[in-house]
Order: sequence, then structure tokens, then C-alpha cells
Amino acid sequence: MSAIEIRDASIEDSALILRFVTELAIYEKAEHEVIATQDDIEESLFGPETKTKAVICQLNGEAVGFAVYFFNYSTWLGKHGLYLEDLYVSPEARGSGAGKALLKHLAKIAVSKNCERVEWSVLDWNEPAIQFYQSIGAQPKDEWIGYRLSGKTLEEFANG
Repeated sequence: MSAIEIRDASIEDSALILRFVTELAIYEKAEHEVIATQDDIEESLFGPETKTKAVICQLNGEAVGFAVYFFNYSTWLGKHGLYLEDLYVSPEARGSGAGKALLKHLAKIAVSKNCERVEWSVLDWNEPAIQFYQSIGAQPKDEWIGYRLSGKTLEEFANG
């Protein structure tokens, strides 16, 4: 039987996290969008001002995946939630229970922090992920459309 362990990430995991981020971007056909460096990961995930956390999934002692999350807030519920920014499991470890272990770990964190919900986004073409999420009881949001301001557009709007 395979031993799956989830541990908090540390600054020493920054290169590993960047590797996983890049592998995820390749899978999502967006490798060209990854501009983060190891220094960026170190500062944004482990710097003194961070509000973001990461965990590493190990299978038989080998790192096979990660998750990055932060806490958001619902004014309607008057409670925090946990937002899953990224979850990735290496192709060779898929089907081992690593993804489910990562999500269960995050669910336990959310419950322990009195969060009302865990939320994330998935690409509409990523059928294996959608099927996996539905298999654990997750429901798609069907009334909300995500929007984003970023890069030059964000700067122009902020300064205009």
C-alpha cells in the first residue's frame, strides 16, 4: 500500500513548487504564461507579508504534488472560506489517491478554521479534473462568471 503524506511547504520547496507550477501550466497549454521565478515563489509564499499557504503531497517519500491556497471571505455568510488557487499531481501519481488526499487535507483545514466553503476553478475542457471533483461531491457554480484585471490593463485602470 502506498503511503501518502501531506506537509506544509517551506521556503526550501520553492524550486519544487515552481517546477510543479510549470508542469501544471504545460498541462493547461499555458506554459508561456508562467513568468514566476524561484525568488517570486519564495517572496510570495514565504515572505513576511504572505497570506498564501502551500502544501506538498508526498507518495512513499517522494514529492508528487502540491496545493496553494488562501482564505477569502463571504459577506453573505459572514464567514471565511478557503480558496484553492492551484492543485497539481504529477501524471505518474494520478490515480494513487494523492489528489483526494490533498483536497481532504484542505477540507480539514477549512473545517478547523470555521470556514463555510472551499472553492476553486477548473478549465472547462479539463474533463478528468471535472469528473474527479464531481466524484467527491463538488458542484460547479453556474451563475457566476469570473473576471480579471491584470498586467497593463490593471495598471492603466488603477492609474487612469
